[in-house]
Amino acid sequence: MIASILFLSSCTESVTTATKLLQQLQEQGLMNEVKRDFDAKQVTRGHEIFIKNCAVCHGQNGEGTADWRKPLANGRYPPPPLDSTAHAWHHSTEELKRFILKGGPPGEGRMPEWQDKLSEQEIDDILVWIKSLWSDEIYEAWYRQIEHR
Repeated sequence: MIASILFLSSCTESVTTATKLLQQLQEQGLMNEVKRDFDAKQVTRGHEIFIKNCAVCHGQNGEGTADWRKPLANGRYPPPPLDSTAHAWHHSTEELKRFILKGGPPGEGRMPEWQDKLSEQEIDDILVWIKSLWSDEIYEAWYRQIEHR
């Protein structure tokens, strides 16, 4: 049920929805704080790889395109922010990795495939860096409801 609430929320309400969800879990005694234990070197590597390969579309710090919610003339959407303000956190690590490898998400954007350009380790590093951008509330909601559903 909680996962359904997350998926039904719009991207503009992501932080509010995550906050409400976490408050409900706390009130029910179902939540212990999720600790992020990112390797600082991996985060730094991920940002460096991101800048070399992804920043041209997603911005130097993953800020995305200003009008990312507005479809282009071809009906597809421009690159979204990768922090807590958009929808990257609505996907599991496996899904995000697949989008990077194969392009996608299918039919929604113009994300090219990177499977022949980036190693698995480089993709993992980029994903750790992206997750480091998420607020604690978003990360916890993602970890509990998306990553470990």
